[in-house]
Amino acid sequence: MARKYPRLRAAETSALDSPIPARISVGAVPANLDFTGRHRTSPVGGRVSYRRAVPDSVTSRSAADKRAAARPPRNSAGGPPLKTKADKRAEAKAAKARARARQKRREMLTMAGAAAVVLALVVGLFVWINSSSEPTSVATSPTATATTDAAAAPTESAAAFPPVPAGADPALSKKPVVKAGTGSVTKLKTTTLIKGTGPAVRSGQTVDVNYVGVTYADGKEFDSSWSRSQPFSFQVGAGRVIPGWDKGLLGVEVGSRVQLDIPAAMAYGEKASPPQPAGTLRFVVDVLAAS
Repeated sequence: MARKYPRLRAAETSALDSPIPARISVGAVPANLDFTGRHRTSPVGGRVSYRRAVPDSVTSRSAADKRAAARPPRNSAGGPPLKTKADKRAEAKAAKARARARQKRREMLTMAGAAAVVLALVVGLFVWINSSSEPTSVATSPTATATTDAAAAPTESAAAFPPVPAGADPALSKKPVVKAGTGSVTKLKTTTLIKGTGPAVRSGQTVDVNYVGVTYADGKEFDSSWSRSQPFSFQVGAGRVIPGWDKGLLGVEVGSRVQLDIPAAMAYGEKASPPQPAGTLRFVVDVLAAS
């Protein structure tokens, strides 16, 4: 006698034809189907409903796949997570920013070094121009050297100021009046005001002199040994004074009073640094001794 099965709906029939085993419940009593979809029992007088049975392994595998998708991918060696495209773009952007910062620092350092070099060149040029415009330094001026040399002079010489040589004109005991010059001075000019009777001054000798110095244009006094009550001593031709003195006193006899008109090139220059006077100068010099 043939088995009778309840009539099944189309959806239920397709569930039976699936290779995945299905679980059928009739009321409260389950009726199992084998993997071919055939009934093991024949429910009678009940409504048949079907529910596909999904293996636990499939459900657990789907959840594991979702968790794995949420985690960053790892390499096959089990190392750190592989970087995503967004991470790589961010790292590339950060690397470019660091490179730009390094380049900017290098440019700033280069500019600072160039500025320092330019500043050093400007300062050196300024110093060179000043030194070239001053034929002699302060240390070689009569005023600067007079203080040092006069300090070493004998006390008797200071007491007997001015130390006029024997047989010399008594006018050497009085300070001369020096006036401004006229015209222009292009070369050194030595004018004898009082002629001495002593030996002529030679290069390399040390001479003792009194002097008054004024600017040639206006006759303004800027230096004088008379104001210190001490003669000035120096070695002729040694470069300790301005060239106008070294050359202008050569051949002058001891006991003489001479006037030296000195152009700026043989004095302190046209742009001398104070307290040295600039331009053409005039000196009246008394030669008191030479040795």
